[in-house]
Amino acid sequence: MEEMGILKYETGGSSPEHHVNQGNPKSMENLTEMHGPKPLIKKHEFVRIIIQCLDSLGYKKSASCLESESGILYKSPEAKLLEMQVLNANWEDSIGILNGIEDLTDETRASALFLVLQQCLLECLSRGDDSSALAILRKRVSPLNVDREKVHNLAVSMLSLKEMGLGKMDDCSIRELRKKSFVELEKLLPPPIMLPERRLEHLVETAVTAQMDSCVYHNSFREISLYEDHYCGRDQIPTETVQLQLLSAEALSYYIGIFALVVVSYLNKSRIELSVTNMKILTEHKNEVWFVQFSHNGECLASSSRDCAAIIWKVSENGVLILRHRLQSHQNPVSFVAWSPDDTMLLTCGNGEVLKLWDVETGTCKHTFGDDGFIVSSCAWFPDSKRIVCGSSDPEKGIYMWDCDGKEIKAWRGMRMPKVLDLAVTPDGENLISIFSEKEIRILNVGTNAERVISEDYSITSLSVSRDSKFLIVNLNSEEIHMWDVAGKWKKPLKYTGHKQNKYVIRSCFGGFNCTFIASGSENSQCLLESCLCNTWMLLNGLPKPQSKPNSIQACERIKPKARSVIIVQGCFPTGSMVYIWNRRNSVPLEVLSGHLMTVNCVSWNPRRHQMLASASDDHTIRIWGPSRASNTTTT
Repeated sequence: MEEMGILKYETGGSSPEHHVNQGNPKSMENLTEMHGPKPLIKKHEFVRIIIQCLDSLGYKKSASCLESESGILYKSPEAKLLEMQVLNANWEDSIGILNGIEDLTDETRASALFLVLQQCLLECLSRGDDSSALAILRKRVSPLNVDREKVHNLAVSMLSLKEMGLGKMDDCSIRELRKKSFVELEKLLPPPIMLPERRLEHLVETAVTAQMDSCVYHNSFREISLYEDHYCGRDQIPTETVQLQLLSAEALSYYIGIFALVVVSYLNKSRIELSVTNMKILTEHKNEVWFVQFSHNGECLASSSRDCAAIIWKVSENGVLILRHRLQSHQNPVSFVAWSPDDTMLLTCGNGEVLKLWDVETGTCKHTFGDDGFIVSSCAWFPDSKRIVCGSSDPEKGIYMWDCDGKEIKAWRGMRMPKVLDLAVTPDGENLISIFSEKEIRILNVGTNAERVISEDYSITSLSVSRDSKFLIVNLNSEEIHMWDVAGKWKKPLKYTGHKQNKYVIRSCFGGFNCTFIASGSENSQCLLESCLCNTWMLLNGLPKPQSKPNSIQACERIKPKARSVIIVQGCFPTGSMVYIWNRRNSVPLEVLSGHLMTVNCVSWNPRRHQMLASASDDHTIRIWGPSRASNTTTT
């Protein structure tokens, strides 16, 4: 064979122009006809992608019938001709067709030619024609403007196949390789020569995704029907404190405790006496509750308090939380907890003291890290559940990495190490994120030791990372929450406002389906007297809530006869603090949840039950929030 004889793509091969208009003449009719209510859709394009969809779904006869009836071809004449030449191993004609297509970029043309030449080369090897294969590689493949690594890999493959005696292929294998080569060619050629793969499905999915993205309450795995436009109501997110179905106000008070039933008795002009029926809000802590966090499987909740204890709660099937273990070993308030990724262990940080590791099943302390001089600020786990990191507010201590037996693996400390206020490990284990010197976020790649620092203008009080490891949020004492991307592509953060935070540590979290939402506690206060009176009016009297809120004297006169089991508390009615929920795409709160009587320090969104949220407050309670019962009775 002559050196240039096998491939004459510079001058050989037939031009595709001869074949462009060889299809049904109807295919050229009404190319400008538009379709749809707007109308925005070109009819011939719409029909063509329907034919493609029918063909990909296996309805070959229906696709052929629609082609015949409409006169519109699924595959363009150029595509059909190219497919025929590739499957018949007419390499010269195949290359001639590719060179004759005017709309291809030089890069795309080179990539397409590489696929054809690669197939030709492999078939030469299969026939034992090593000299032709080598000539194609040197004089046809090498000059192409393609990634040099692709050329190198092809050369290595040639040698490997030859050395291992695997170059020869049967006819069936060769035909399959040609089909695969053409499929790859299809992906390179632009419309209208080739349609993008599964174009109609892509358009429909794009439309559905756009509707989901525009739905601010979307928070569900449920299937979305194409028969109607998608819309979610506020019943998809937690907006009310969850309670059970009960028969009486007394039973409601005993078992659930969603909100306090308030009865106001007018004693004199200068004093109001409150009657509070404590319902089953989680009230096992004896002092301010500083932290809450759901386990990764969503089956447990851990809480920590100023009462020097941590509690592990079990989430039952019906969503009720039951106390499982009370962890009492710290001498100081417990400021922080962290679940191991496998949910078998729990870390607790004593405020200004040591770090303890607990067995979740038994509730026993397995290990104590550090000593009395080690001031713990926060802790986190690596994904293997075998390594932990702990940050200290003492600059001389820095950050430690330990195994579960307390063996030090690594430490970051020294003169350049400022105090660590908070830290987290991304769930993929790639990055260690820490808050330094109040206003700096340090993102350290654990594998490469590459470091990036983000500076904020105001003091940072807390840090949280999304489950997909892509985003982080920080609470600032400027009454803003900032969201940054971990990869470092954003120049500015997304900002969320509306809550109040000036002097306390307030912790926020991601939550919901695909971490669509952000929730946070708040320092702000609002008098709950009127709203609680209305709830009391409705519950104790079995009446609908009045159109206008009653004053305290009227409420007292109506409620007093039935308030037989209330606890009398004297003093002024306390103010309340809120839980705020944002959709990540909007800086303004989507929902503001009232119920707590004092500052809400921390919130945690259940990672498996996307409609369950926990909040911890200085009022000594934990509230479990769920969807509105008025419009929703099921959870997704």
